[in-house]
Amino acid sequence: MSDTPSSPAPNTPSDMDRRNFRSGATSPVGDFEPFEDEAEILGDTTVRDEIYDEEEADGEELFGDNMEADYRPAPHLDRYDMDDLDTEDYSEISQTDRAAAEAEMRRRDREAGVHRGDHRDLFYDKSDDEDDIPRAKRRAAEKAAEMGGETETDAEMVESIENLEDTKGHSIKEWVSMLAPRTEISNRFNSFLRTFVDEKGHYVYRERIRRMCEQNNSSFVVSFSDLAHNQHVLAYFLPEAPFQMLDIMDKVAKEMVLSLYPTYERVTNEIHVRISDLPLVEELRTFRKLHLNQLVRTLGVVTATTGVLPQLSVIKYDCVKCGYVLGPFVQSQNTEVKPGSCPECQSVGPFSINMEQTLYRNYQKITLQESPGRIPAGRIPRSKDCVLLADLCDQCKPGDEIEVTGIYTNNYDGSLNTEQGFPVFATVLIANHLVVKDSKQVVASLTDEDISTIQRLSRDPRISDRITQSMAPSIYGHEYIKRGLALCLFGGESKNPGNKHKIRGDINILLCGDPGTAKSQFLKYTEKIAPRAVFTTGQGASAVGLTAYVRRNPTTREWTLEAGALVLADLGVCLIDEFDKMNDQDRTSIHEAMEQQSISVSKAGIVTSLQARCAVIAAANPIGGRYDPSMTFSENVNLSEPILSRFDILCVVKDEFDPMQDKHLAEFVVASHIKNHPSKEGEEQDAGQPEDTMQIPQDLLKKYIVYAKENVHPKLSNMDQDKIANMYSQLRQESLSTGSLPITVRHIESVIRMSEAHARMHLRDTVQDVDVNMAIRMMLESFIEAQKFSVMKKMRASFQKYLSFQRDHSELLFFILRQLTLDQLAYQRCKDAGRRGNKSSTEGERPRTTVVEVMERDLSERAKAIDITNLKPFLDSELFRQNGFTYDAKRKVIVQVVPEAAEP
Repeated sequence: MSDTPSSPAPNTPSDMDRRNFRSGATSPVGDFEPFEDEAEILGDTTVRDEIYDEEEADGEELFGDNMEADYRPAPHLDRYDMDDLDTEDYSEISQTDRAAAEAEMRRRDREAGVHRGDHRDLFYDKSDDEDDIPRAKRRAAEKAAEMGGETETDAEMVESIENLEDTKGHSIKEWVSMLAPRTEISNRFNSFLRTFVDEKGHYVYRERIRRMCEQNNSSFVVSFSDLAHNQHVLAYFLPEAPFQMLDIMDKVAKEMVLSLYPTYERVTNEIHVRISDLPLVEELRTFRKLHLNQLVRTLGVVTATTGVLPQLSVIKYDCVKCGYVLGPFVQSQNTEVKPGSCPECQSVGPFSINMEQTLYRNYQKITLQESPGRIPAGRIPRSKDCVLLADLCDQCKPGDEIEVTGIYTNNYDGSLNTEQGFPVFATVLIANHLVVKDSKQVVASLTDEDISTIQRLSRDPRISDRITQSMAPSIYGHEYIKRGLALCLFGGESKNPGNKHKIRGDINILLCGDPGTAKSQFLKYTEKIAPRAVFTTGQGASAVGLTAYVRRNPTTREWTLEAGALVLADLGVCLIDEFDKMNDQDRTSIHEAMEQQSISVSKAGIVTSLQARCAVIAAANPIGGRYDPSMTFSENVNLSEPILSRFDILCVVKDEFDPMQDKHLAEFVVASHIKNHPSKEGEEQDAGQPEDTMQIPQDLLKKYIVYAKENVHPKLSNMDQDKIANMYSQLRQESLSTGSLPITVRHIESVIRMSEAHARMHLRDTVQDVDVNMAIRMMLESFIEAQKFSVMKKMRASFQKYLSFQRDHSELLFFILRQLTLDQLAYQRCKDAGRRGNKSSTEGERPRTTVVEVMERDLSERAKAIDITNLKPFLDSELFRQNGFTYDAKRKVIVQVVPEAAEP
């Protein structure tokens, strides 16, 4: 037998015969009945091949030389058996009857095990018996077949999944990419958005979607804790497969928005779901391989940002040869999707981007650096690139401390491969949710209860004193410094009339004095209590580190501008310790930042001006280590007059010898250590603190400061201008005569700023006389403390009416009595030293106490100078007794017993 038969074998049915046989036509051959069982013929292909061609092991070859003979006209075959044709006429059937008939046919086929939509199995096979197949699976399969004749695999995958977390051995990324889990996830998330209610019964996410549409936004926030509480499976999948899960959620959110607002697609083509409150916060330096392609949450400070660029989202190409439009192609973050060939003209290019039909989205890259307070000791801060897309762009600027929830993924970087060798990948954060930690965010998070507490506090007439006492409660005394820090934190109002002359509203403070007087501790406390603060030291800070610096981007080789400490502290506080250790060149770089509150840069072709709207609190040590009261402030500190004139408040901290004050200080420090010991925590919180009733809790104080700065803007309406003018002219004369401190017009602005800050403490909208008087008192104390000791007493007497403002008479009298006591004590020590020098050292005289006596007449004369005539309330006060004073009414003498340590 030849390999290519010229005609069909005599006893072998032709293709036409087989086609007619399958279509139901009878065989034209009279006695040709080789098949006894149709099921056997159609079911067993091996038997069929043997019957068709017993000699050919490879089966029948259909493409022979005479293959056209199979399609020759055969009139005796091309006919139908009239007995099998239905020639009756039928009336038209209605749609209702047709649907009922089809339903009956489907029911009959289902009982027989036949799938009408599946054209591969035309006959019922007993091996497909579905007695063991769940009913829900059969229904889903029928539904899938009715929806478009899908394959059996697809039909099986659209079943209802009750146990969604059972991934059947697949990875989570594979599982959520399959049709059935995606459908179930979509349904569950849709149900979550529609039905989730809070404890008050409000539909949370319906309300958020409505608010989003009112504001024409394109994203809303979903709390991870809400999702975990209501749909724990989705919360379990989300961090493990964030790309797939967020894609599903975005589609569900868009469908829900369009169902509520059908025309909202005119506003935006994309709706994004932002995930907040992820429970675990990772540090930038702890990211490892484990976190790749995971949803993570981290904190940091923005140090550099790029411009907002258009990124291809859905791209279409034009074929240059035939003009056919190819696409759309959805672009990914890492690889460029390009067409292979044109389906119209089959050419492989070139292709040009169709600018009109291509869709773009906003793209911005920022550099996120570890927050200064979270860097381990001895380490440099780590940074990471973060990609912002769509509506997240331009939500932060350099200097902002932000919290990012995003996907930690890898990004190809050619420069890394050049340096480290292939294959090394850079990593990047693709942001999903971004929160800027600033005062506005804190104010927005305040509850109604917090606001009512703050407003109730502001009505307390002693609120200024209470805030002062609450500043740095672990530091004893220094009321003047604490009041200055409080005024600095509240701040004044910046002004810019006609955008021509900007006047700062921030108050700058310089702390200078003896070592061991808690200057650095005041700075550290301010760093914790201020809503936004950057801490640096003069020894470790350079001019560019404080202001801004230009560097070349290692990837793009372009010059970029990066922010320094003063720019990072914008709208906050910049704390500089060891201010005297800075170089003069570095110190002069902050002149502009302290007064104009801007930093001008002109380097490497970049000419710009950065904002540095921050208060500066600096701490410096005097020349030689200790402050010499016999010299002026300028002689004690190695600082130039231009820099000194930029400070509103100068705080001179002196470590003076006062036995009773030293005793109280020692008792306070010991009690503080005992109370705050870890083993004693919570045991003695209220013991030994009768004076703490005036203090405000630190959390409430921080909220009070933020609320006041955001909501209260005091105006200057009925200020006593003559009082400020007289004070300025008098101070100017004293400054020229003593040469201690230059008084300039800036000090008038300082008085105005401090009066506004004092009004803001009381949440007042206008500046009153009481605020101006307090500002003048602070200015004068700052000026007088900077004088020589010999000039100081005279100036205190001349400015006493200002200095005594809002001081309790008992405190004033105690201050005067303390000065008299110290003078008397110094005199007695000099006299005792001379007497002991004349005696033999073997006599062993070692006095344990010193009795100091002050005549009541001396105190009364000093009191009359400040209009205090009645001393009796002070002599009976607790303050008088606590400091070891007793009054001898017969002799009219005030006696104080001063403890003295035994001499070695």
